[in-house]
Amino acid sequence: MATTTKTQPRVLVRASGGPRYAVALAVDALGTGLLRPLLLLYGVSVLRLSAPATGIAMTAGAVVGLVCMPAVGRWLDRGARSTVVAASMLVRVLGVVLLLTTPAGHIWLFATAALFLSIGNQAWPAAHAALVATIAHGRERDAALAGGRALRNAGMGAGALLATACLAGGATALQALAAVTGLAYLAAAALAWSVHVHAHPAAAAAKGRDDKHAPRMRALLAANVIYVFCLSVPEIALPLVLVTQMHASPVWSGAIFVANTVLVVTLQVPVTVLMSRFPRRSVLAIAGVVLTASYLGFFAATSLGHGWGAPAVAAVSVVCTLGEIIYAGSATALVTALAPARVLGRALARFQLSTGFGLAISPAVVTALAPHGPAALWGSLAAATLLSAGAVATEKD
Repeated sequence: MATTTKTQPRVLVRASGGPRYAVALAVDALGTGLLRPLLLLYGVSVLRLSAPATGIAMTAGAVVGLVCMPAVGRWLDRGARSTVVAASMLVRVLGVVLLLTTPAGHIWLFATAALFLSIGNQAWPAAHAALVATIAHGRERDAALAGGRALRNAGMGAGALLATACLAGGATALQALAAVTGLAYLAAAALAWSVHVHAHPAAAAAKGRDDKHAPRMRALLAANVIYVFCLSVPEIALPLVLVTQMHASPVWSGAIFVANTVLVVTLQVPVTVLMSRFPRRSVLAIAGVVLTASYLGFFAATSLGHGWGAPAVAAVSVVCTLGEIIYAGSATALVTALAPARVLGRALARFQLSTGFGLAISPAVVTALAPHGPAALWGSLAAATLLSAGAVATEKD
């Protein structure tokens, strides 16, 4: 059946939490975009930590931060919505404050700051999805989630460009950017809290039923660990392959990353609405097929040699981004559609656990496979993603 979902900006903003919440998302995304490219450099340049120690501290923070998700899920199931979103932003304010007050050479304080930042980053997606699911329903909810992702990518892209432009200022500029990031998170938290979105407590909705009625989604959660590797392709896999193996100019990597951001911002909502005429589970399986095709395309492109290889990789990256857009527009929407209201928070928390785990291990997996050649890297990703798409398609709701 054809969709009748409306995509006017005003409708999407209202379905996503209203104008104040949209501003909160934009400000939060801007702060995250400022912080992402400078956190590693802050540890190395300002705190005088070694690059390996800084990287390990950031990775450990990202992994340990996942521990907060069960508590976030239970909090959401008690009815909290905008409060959890605001809390995820305030936790990052604490991380930035700790970052600014860490003396040079103190790796444990830096790791603690990275942990606070990670807790906020892990908690935010589930809290945001729960808030949108409370306000919007059906396919309008799917479009609202897609609109939020497009807005977030735009803010993060703008923040990353601004941070990159300021990096030449040295340690002082890095500290100033960190301070601006903290203020952005604080402002976003205040705006998010002010919308006062709250759901009926799960205990009232459950009417005596317990957690055993929550959907297990085992195949979906396992497949999501593999699907989420697509988010690391433009940031990790392609720069690694283009620069270190194909000896192409770093300009190609930058152009691919910018194109990925622009395509997500412009196409996330239209593609999600277009695919809404199909069942969400089928769309997620289609995303896996598209991603598999892109990985095979990367394998073919890397065999073309120095002259045509880089342009071919850039062309295939458009297909990979399309797969990412279809995946992002259907995965969270499928979870919100499957989960009963009384356990929505816990379902979203489990989904975010699988996402966070996939994002945490993807750099290690990609860098471990890449030295063994294109077949090992792209062949493994293609096979795993295709198997995941099959598991998603065959799992019973």
